[in-house]
Amino acid sequence: MDMPSFNYNAVDKSGRLAMGQIDASNEADLETRLGHMGLDLITFRVAKKSTRLFNRTQVSHQDLAMFCFQLEQLTSAGVPLLECLSDLRESSSNPYFQKVLGVVRAEVEGGKMLSQALAKHPGVFSDVFVSLIDAGEKTGQLPTVLNNLFNTIRWQDELRSQTKQLLAYPAFVAVVVMGAVAFLMTYLVPQMVSFLRNMGQELPLNTKILIAMSNVFVNYWWLVIGAPILIVVVLVAIIQSNPQARYRFDRLKLNLPVTGPILHKIIMARFARYFALMYQTGIPILDAIKICENIVGNRVVADALSRAHAQINAGGSMSESFRNAGLFPQLVVRMIKVGENTGALDKSLLNISYFYDRDVNDSMQKMLKMIEPALTVLLGGLLAFIMLSILGPVYDTFGKLKI
Repeated sequence: MDMPSFNYNAVDKSGRLAMGQIDASNEADLETRLGHMGLDLITFRVAKKSTRLFNRTQVSHQDLAMFCFQLEQLTSAGVPLLECLSDLRESSSNPYFQKVLGVVRAEVEGGKMLSQALAKHPGVFSDVFVSLIDAGEKTGQLPTVLNNLFNTIRWQDELRSQTKQLLAYPAFVAVVVMGAVAFLMTYLVPQMVSFLRNMGQELPLNTKILIAMSNVFVNYWWLVIGAPILIVVVLVAIIQSNPQARYRFDRLKLNLPVTGPILHKIIMARFARYFALMYQTGIPILDAIKICENIVGNRVVADALSRAHAQINAGGSMSESFRNAGLFPQLVVRMIKVGENTGALDKSLLNISYFYDRDVNDSMQKMLKMIEPALTVLLGGLLAFIMLSILGPVYDTFGKLKI
């Protein structure tokens, strides 16, 4: 349960007034925390919780990246950790992250390691994040780990931005197409139906199909809108609750014709980058592979990592284990073997990540260029079918009237 926040008025040892906000369990805890800061409590009140409809309760990748960057800069400059956390809390623009950092600072002030304090917030700091911080603390390489985490989180955020950019245009065109079709089916086609029927002419098959579709739109619009939403909600619920369904869905994503190979490369790049970071920091290979099972975000690849983990644990070489596990391309296996032979496994893994990163970027740009004309043709064909089905019988009737 989150601790309440208190707005306080206090004085320091020189008698100067200090005001601020801090998390504490109760009044006694508040006085204790302020005492550690060299302050004597005068008055306090419980801070009101925000009632805004869109109050942020999540920490973005940008928030995490800036946290890593600023903490790396401050610790490298020799600033004590408690002061670093206080400064980061004050500089954060995310109220929820401010609250989390306040709790983290209190835990560290109480004698816990930074990694132990971060581990109490799994919704904000992932297992790999905590493991890397823990390894950095134990080896004295915390600034280096933070810098690597900053670069990795920023890379992941850029990849997510590219994906959003790739999907933005198709989504916009899909909305336009759905709006145009809904307007034509519910307004224009019904207006023309009565006119066509009054002409007493036999309607072609495409016009009959269009009229039937229009009737469905007009009479069962709630079903046309609700059915896809209901199907998606049910499928998501099944996938989230049923491990076997999740496994089949993840396999389907990897086997899709165009997006499957790109997704596979993204997963390989993510695995190689995080595995390299953990290896650099001194986390044992078996522990790193186990952590990566939760990073890849795909149960099929996670199971392949589990098979590789079991074979390495039984004494097999790393490259052979990954090759036997399947799903790992020959490039990945070859670079892992080079890393084993040269003792520079982290560099080999980072080279894999760099290669796939470039490959994914090129593939996305090519796909974006293909999507634009394809959607234009689809939209044009759909509108042409509707207009031809409506205007075709009209032109035929006018032609007969001339004769």
